[in-house]
Amino acid sequence: MTQISSLWSRWVGMWAHREAGTVLALARILCGLIILWTLGDMLRTDTVMATWVHVDHGGMKPLASKQWLLTAMGGTTPGVVYTLMALAMGAGAVLVLGLPWLTQPAALLANQTCMALFSIHSDAGGGHDRLIVNLLWLLVFARSAQTLSVSARWRTGRWLDPTAVPAWPRYLMVVQLCLVYGATGLQKLGAEWFPWGGLDAVYRSLLLPSWYRLELAWIAWVYPLTQLATFVSWWWETTFPVILLTFWWRRTRTRSGRARALSNRLDLRVIYGLIGLIMHGILQVAMNLGPFSAITLTFYVALWHPDEWARLGRRLRRLGETG
Repeated sequence: MTQISSLWSRWVGMWAHREAGTVLALARILCGLIILWTLGDMLRTDTVMATWVHVDHGGMKPLASKQWLLTAMGGTTPGVVYTLMALAMGAGAVLVLGLPWLTQPAALLANQTCMALFSIHSDAGGGHDRLIVNLLWLLVFARSAQTLSVSARWRTGRWLDPTAVPAWPRYLMVVQLCLVYGATGLQKLGAEWFPWGGLDAVYRSLLLPSWYRLELAWIAWVYPLTQLATFVSWWWETTFPVILLTFWWRRTRTRSGRARALSNRLDLRVIYGLIGLIMHGILQVAMNLGPFSAITLTFYVALWHPDEWARLGRRLRRLGETG
């Protein structure tokens, strides 16, 4: 019983931990900007009607959704769709600014309106839609406007407020990221991802007409590099959940163990993070995948503690002053 009680106490203590709200504030700002960018780009390109409006009202397909808010408002008509977009974009702007008393309600409003919109035509979206609404749901409960917000400026006269907030939403952001990559890697079981299938998955993906942003026929000249990218990306995604272990190893760095010592010396977060940045950077430039890279990389901010982000900020400021 004593051991169980000790384990329970440590478990409760971990989830009750508090830290500066910098990471949650960055996630709030980035998520709000992604909502504004995604929906704003649909308005700019005039694709709203074709994507989310029923054919009887000028759209291209007989679209329908059982999502409660969309149903309550009357279905996939232009008026309903554009109203939902306006509400989502307004909520996104509130998130970016971090307005007093309104930030968490805005996260809930954005969550529900985005869920309604994304439910209309599943073929027009993807996993990034779920990442957006999942992050918004965390922001409903997170005190993300504690710092880097109009709220902080109004309360303290400064944009930065070091007051500690519950850290568990950041932990769940890390868990979400590990689930996304780990599950995606394990689902890639086609022969093209393995040596016996030619390792040509990345090569084929970059040339898909429905996705590519740039003409990439020239990559045939660097085909071996795309094979290497296929090999690395599969192993990187499949093993990404090891990041959860690195958090534990860093928390127990005084204990013995070769894996713990190696992880803390190399900092696997940096290695996995750099591979992710390169991969998503290439995808963003070469392929038209909507907000996939942007929202996924937003979760990366949770890999580092707010104190680590603060140290990075101080270093950059010193470099700016000496430069």
